[in-house]
Amino acid sequence: MTEKGRFAPSPSGRMHLGNVLSFLLAWLDARAAGGTVVLRMEDLDPLRTGEPWASRIADDLRWLGLGWEEGFQAGGPNGPYCQRERTALYDAAFRALEEQGLLYPCWCSRHQRLAASAPHPGEVRDMGACPCRAFTAEERAARWRERDPAWKAAVPHETVAFRDANCGPQSFHLAHDCGDFIVRRSDGVYAYQLAVTVDDARMGVTRVVRGMDLLDSTPRQLWLMDKLGYRRPTYAHLPLLEAADGRRLSKRDQDLDMGALRERFTPAELTGYLAFLAGLTEEPAPASPRELVKEFTWAKVKRAPICIEQL
Repeated sequence: MTEKGRFAPSPSGRMHLGNVLSFLLAWLDARAAGGTVVLRMEDLDPLRTGEPWASRIADDLRWLGLGWEEGFQAGGPNGPYCQRERTALYDAAFRALEEQGLLYPCWCSRHQRLAASAPHPGEVRDMGACPCRAFTAEERAARWRERDPAWKAAVPHETVAFRDANCGPQSFHLAHDCGDFIVRRSDGVYAYQLAVTVDDARMGVTRVVRGMDLLDSTPRQLWLMDKLGYRRPTYAHLPLLEAADGRRLSKRDQDLDMGALRERFTPAELTGYLAFLAGLTEEPAPASPRELVKEFTWAKVKRAPICIEQL
């Protein structure tokens, strides 16, 4: 079986340095394993994502030398490669979970808006079972007359274990550590957890590399994969880049987004610097992604957050 990694950006703004680090290591991981790369756009939320950001992300990746064989602007057998065009696939997965009795309607609205996007540190999302899970048929019917519900996955009291290529053995109790989570919002938009699970499986992704902030999403997605009969990929979660004051880098840090970075650095300077920050090289010397493949091993990659004092 051919190994396949993936880039899965959310086109809600220009990439920042942390995104580039994640995509660089995902690319190196796939290439070191002799594999290919697929690019998909995680544009579930029509109000927050889309063009021109998707095309700018693709252009920035090419500028960096991080090419892909399949996906956005490249085509391939597993498309479409924008999530907002894959609703029929999510519908099928939703029905499969519903037929197994694993979903329930929920009228709590607190976290629905966020459910379509990947979680970030500091965002408190679903933990535990909400009261809607225990509603009787009559109680549900009464609320249905008022408004449409979101749908949540009813997780069991089970432990999900996996080995992370960078962080080592991991174990999460679904009910205690994760809790019931939204799979479809009340407006019909599918949530991040379900969409990513379906996409990784249907696109044949075997290697998932992403930030440490998504580590606790992995047990949710593995549970969904098991229930949907999908093959599990391997996972590696990376340290986050932080500003000197401890803030996680985000798209709000425009001095560290690709627009500013392309004016200050060559592609090789930027990828070489990131390889140094990650622990792959001993000094921040210019190096192209292809030159870095020979340096790549998870044994070198750091686990603790990486502080960016000055760039």
